[in-house]
Amino acid sequence: MGSSGDELKSLLSSASLVIVGGLVGSTGKLAERVIIGRELSPADYGEVSIGLAVLTFVTTLSLVGFTQGVPRYLSRYESDEERRGVWVSGIVLAGAIAVVVGAGVFASAGFLTENLLDNADSVRLIQLFGLAVPFVVGMQIGVGAIRGHENTVYKTYVQDLLYPIGRIVLIFGLLSLGYGVVMVGYAYLVAAIAAFVLSHVLLSRLMRLRGQFRTHTREMLRFSAPLVISTVMSTMLTQTDTLMLGYFRASEEAGMYSAAYTLGTGMLVVLSAFGFLYLPLASRLDSDGQRDDVGVIYQTTTKWVYIITFPAFLTFVVFPRDILRIVFGSAYESAALALIIVSIGFFLSAAVGRDRETLSALGETNYILVGNVAGFVFNFLVNLVLIPQYGMEGAAFTSAVSMAIVHVVVCGILKLRFDITPFSNESVRTFVLLPVVLIPPALVLSNWVSLSALTLLPFLVVTGLLGIGVVTVGGALQAEDLVVVEFVEDRTGVRIPLVRRYFPA
Repeated sequence: MGSSGDELKSLLSSASLVIVGGLVGSTGKLAERVIIGRELSPADYGEVSIGLAVLTFVTTLSLVGFTQGVPRYLSRYESDEERRGVWVSGIVLAGAIAVVVGAGVFASAGFLTENLLDNADSVRLIQLFGLAVPFVVGMQIGVGAIRGHENTVYKTYVQDLLYPIGRIVLIFGLLSLGYGVVMVGYAYLVAAIAAFVLSHVLLSRLMRLRGQFRTHTREMLRFSAPLVISTVMSTMLTQTDTLMLGYFRASEEAGMYSAAYTLGTGMLVVLSAFGFLYLPLASRLDSDGQRDDVGVIYQTTTKWVYIITFPAFLTFVVFPRDILRIVFGSAYESAALALIIVSIGFFLSAAVGRDRETLSALGETNYILVGNVAGFVFNFLVNLVLIPQYGMEGAAFTSAVSMAIVHVVVCGILKLRFDITPFSNESVRTFVLLPVVLIPPALVLSNWVSLSALTLLPFLVVTGLLGIGVVTVGGALQAEDLVVVEFVEDRTGVRIPLVRRYFPA
């Protein structure tokens, strides 16, 4: 096991820290959506979801890949003049694009409302999102510059605390004053302005923002341009369903789908935690000629992401109505089938692990773009057929298949070019054993019991423990998994009994 075991320990240490931040961020986003969904009708929630899809798309486009370009180039320079120039290049170019795009959204609010939304009052919501675009982009550039100084504390203050929590506080307060869907627009605008200001106040503590500077716009654009296409395709892949539902169907159905989709994304939290250190770690191992270790770590982390994510997957597909009722309220229970379908898609994404990061670490980023484009083209074309006829269930099916297409392309390239796959004999056994052993009794149980807010967490914990037991007794453990056991023992201070007898000698 040797070096791969040491690297796996390092990855687990990073993931245990990052997963806390991921849970906080995901919980904040979910809390925001739950507050909106519970306080507004599904139709109004659909209006908000469509508006947020527009905001997400235009801000991604306006950033022109500078969220990665600014920190990459700023970290390469030592002098304030050079670093200031990187920040100026980002804030001026992305800011100018954001002002133009935001003005376009503001001016076309009537057209967007007429074609995507049902409520004429939503014009003001779209206008407020248009006004927010330059501030969201400016905040992201500021955070990128902070990241370039390798200061995670300031980034956390802005992006993980002020911006999301500020929105929640504002939304809750405005709801209590009787505002409708437009309150989300005000909340995003005010929170974005506050986050933009704070990001640059904190950045000024790291470097002087006033003074001479040397720009690097052309160099940064050459680096960031390829990222624009890939990032926009990835964003469109996640937002197109909502926008097309808004165009072809009622806003109420878009709201139902958004609730199911938001819950489904929760299954990627554990997968995201491993991404913080995985990419640089895999890149370093590859450059050192240790490609076999990359494969071992990829397979081991993938298997444990599958194991940890499985309880949520089982709960979503067996008790979908209960989950929607507990989280969003009884008005959203009709999205149960959509939740089952998107959960399958997101679980498959979790089940193949960090495939795109592995391919990126090996220097084949063009194939990631190919996968994203293939997924988006399928998503768009098939949605044209399925959404008008089947509504949110059609969108859910298309989304799940689109995600599968992306991963088939990426995993296929990994196998063909590098003979790396997420599957070992033990992981395949894990992938088969857990659903075969645990889903049938859960389906039987669902005929007799329903989950509530009080029983949901215990059910997830029990399912997780049963899953680990099935993997252990079923002979799906391998030598690398002992690193995971030892890591848990070190963190908890408790030695897990009997488990070592199931590891291969």
